[in-house]
Amino acid sequence: MSGKVVLPGGHKVPALGIGTWMMGERPEVRAEETESVRLGVELGLTLVDTAEMYGEGACERFLGEALAGLRDKVFLVTKVYPHNASRNGVVSACERSLRRLKTDHIDLYLLHWRGSVPLAETIIGFEHLKSQGKIRDWGVSNFDTDDMNELYETPGGEGCATNQVLYNLTRRGPEWDLLPWLQEHEIPLMAYSPIERGRLKSTGVLADLAAKHNARPYQIALAWALRMPGNIVIPKASRAAHMRENAGARDIRLDADDLAALDAAFPPPSRRRALEML
Repeated sequence: MSGKVVLPGGHKVPALGIGTWMMGERPEVRAEETESVRLGVELGLTLVDTAEMYGEGACERFLGEALAGLRDKVFLVTKVYPHNASRNGVVSACERSLRRLKTDHIDLYLLHWRGSVPLAETIIGFEHLKSQGKIRDWGVSNFDTDDMNELYETPGGEGCATNQVLYNLTRRGPEWDLLPWLQEHEIPLMAYSPIERGRLKSTGVLADLAAKHNARPYQIALAWALRMPGNIVIPKASRAAHMRENAGARDIRLDADDLAALDAAFPPPSRRRALEML
């Protein structure tokens, strides 16, 4: 079920947002991508996720232009490279992202994945940025359960607002131990690549359930990812028509039979698996 998700710091965000990986890198489709992102915001998909890694800043620059006049409606998420996540490095990286995004603050700033910089240093940098009003919340991405335990054992680690991970019907490993850990600590899971970058098979059970709900197969996959309160889902849509389809997934309610059929086709994990990444 979709709706709003409350972050640990109290900020409310839409359960369904917008991913932007590889956007802003091809001039010939820039206008189309801009139209899609702006439509998504108008449709209420106001959480927009990016990263300094995406096109080495190109995506942030794209969003800085695409969101012109809409900044006050958007909950903006970006991510810092691990090698930029030292105490001072994260501050400098944030300043660069702010300039590219043409904004004075980032709503949620994430460590993109684990690196060699001690977590304590990164947290100090994040908290400094928070105290300066340059970020409102911070979190992590691609952290497995042991990483989250280490984070929580680090001074200030309980300030983490989310963990953005790969999660979809074919990547259900987090359900074994990571998702329960996050739920116990009331930290939302933010699911990236919820339709496996368009590689999910749109035949079989997804097609059957789409017919039942008068929907499209990928809308069923998104509705499944949104089924748990507290999940945030960030599919990408480079075209306006695709964005409208994504937004329509919010209206689909999967029943127990639907979920059982999806479990049969895409079995939940029967053992612990290392967290996967794209």
